[in-house]
Amino acid sequence: MTTGHNTLRYRTLAGTIITQLALGSVYTWSLFNAQLSDKLSEPVSKVAFSFGLLSLALALASSLAGKLQEHFSVRQITASAGLLLGLGFFLTSHADSLLTLYLFAGIMVGFADGAGYLLSLSNCVKWFPERKGLISACAIGAYGLGSLSFKYINLTLLSHFSLEHTFQLWGAIVMCMIVVGSLLMSDAPRQDSTATRAAHSRDFTLAQAMRQPQYWMLAMMFLTLCMAGLYVIGIAKDIGESYVKLPAVLAANAVAVIAVANLSGRLILGVLSDKMPRIWVITIAQVAALAGMLMLLFTSLDASSFFIAIACIAFSFGGAITVYPSLVSDFFGLNNLTKNYGVIYLGFGLGSIIGSVVASLFGSFMAAFYLILALQTVSLLLSLLVRPPSAAAVVTRRTSHHRLGELAIN
Repeated sequence: MTTGHNTLRYRTLAGTIITQLALGSVYTWSLFNAQLSDKLSEPVSKVAFSFGLLSLALALASSLAGKLQEHFSVRQITASAGLLLGLGFFLTSHADSLLTLYLFAGIMVGFADGAGYLLSLSNCVKWFPERKGLISACAIGAYGLGSLSFKYINLTLLSHFSLEHTFQLWGAIVMCMIVVGSLLMSDAPRQDSTATRAAHSRDFTLAQAMRQPQYWMLAMMFLTLCMAGLYVIGIAKDIGESYVKLPAVLAANAVAVIAVANLSGRLILGVLSDKMPRIWVITIAQVAALAGMLMLLFTSLDASSFFIAIACIAFSFGGAITVYPSLVSDFFGLNNLTKNYGVIYLGFGLGSIIGSVVASLFGSFMAAFYLILALQTVSLLLSLLVRPPSAAAVVTRRTSHHRLGELAIN
């Protein structure tokens, strides 16, 4: 490996970490629900739905990242995402109705965040094929650390400025960070080493991957983990106040608890995924999420047990988000990771939306909790059963296409 190659990949890693720190700031959203509710004279549940839309837009943008990469460099896409994110927060500061809040804070901010998130992450992982778990932990750990850092940044801004000016300053800070981060990035070279060529039969295209039952098993598990994590993260402070009856100041600590647990999950499970089969790591994440949801549903909650429950769910979510890109590359190859993971990543947005819709339809958190519990049980079983598709699945299909081509020529 040349010195120039090493320089490029470590610069890319540094740029990715800076970018992910800024992108992760959206996980402080529950800090703003109460003030936005007062400003718009709307229920907190309707205001909080903006985070569900944000998550859906984020997932949709992430799923398109592979397509964008065919036409633009990672630097161009990431810088554009930073500019769009800054604009989204600026327009959010002027939102005067639920519709404009959903449009600017939900769709625009979410799309910008997603466009930068998955592309910069998968590009960074491709630079380090020998240490996928560790690099995912560093990059996605930064995403989790962003939510913890900006919890204090945004609380400080709110204590000194109006809600509107806080959104504008928040947008300016993350825009500058992402643009600077993008300037450090370079596109990863295609993996065509001797080792990769030997494993070429395991390099699935998106179409080939989607024909495998394992692809949809992974997608189901990912959706469930995201549904639990995103739903609880988006309304953690509100659950603490209305469900556990905690004082507002104490309930706000849920944001910090989630951020620490989320970051711990990313680092611990990410590093662990380089030392044991990654599907086992996902099983650990499933068990942690299940334990947290059981506590929320079937125990008499006080401040301590509430924080432990949401910490279990956040730990699980953070770890799963970190391990999944490498897990998908284990199952379906590294070269098409952005596209193959992009479709699975739609579960990120769908999970958040489903939880919010169910809660709105039934008028309580409990309905969403019971649905999540049922899906977690199914997903835990899937994680115990799923195994990587055999190399023959791709070889047979390629041989079949080759023979059909020969017949057509003859």
